[in-house]
Amino acid sequence: MKDHLIGRTETKGITTMNESETIDPRELNPLALAFVGDSVFDLYVREYVRASGLNTHMLHREAVKFVSAHAQAEAFIAIEAQLTPQEEYIYRRGRNTKPTTVPKNAGVKDYRSATGLETLVGYLFLTGQLERLDELMERILTGTRQDDGECEGKTEAKACAQQQTETQG
Repeated sequence: MKDHLIGRTETKGITTMNESETIDPRELNPLALAFVGDSVFDLYVREYVRASGLNTHMLHREAVKFVSAHAQAEAFIAIEAQLTPQEEYIYRRGRNTKPTTVPKNAGVKDYRSATGLETLVGYLFLTGQLERLDELMERILTGTRQDDGECEGKTEAKACAQQQTETQG
């Protein structure tokens, strides 16, 4: 996923339709970040399944496996231990935002977790953190996790991930 799906470079703010006005993405409502994140997440998934060479009908069926609220809640669990404190904060802002509706085919807990993940994806995209977004989406789509099985539970896995990051840095 080294080649970005969308030709964007580092962004410090969003230029609105009134080109003289710029908005800091950190100041956006979490649901606005989730709105953008939903589209970005969908683009990553579509590119990933497109590369599989399946026919159109099967492409759609495969993509649905990634974009449901339950699948996105599971995706968050796969990357949770690797998130920075800032990324955790953005996720929690999205997760804790009260949605106006919950789809009939999703539980409230999964839907809120999925909204948190989409908020994080939207935030990373709009702040120009595309390499980090690529890294997290690759883990989500390929199921690759940074921990090597030595860590058990969220606390230990998070500590291991931080230790690995410090070792690499």
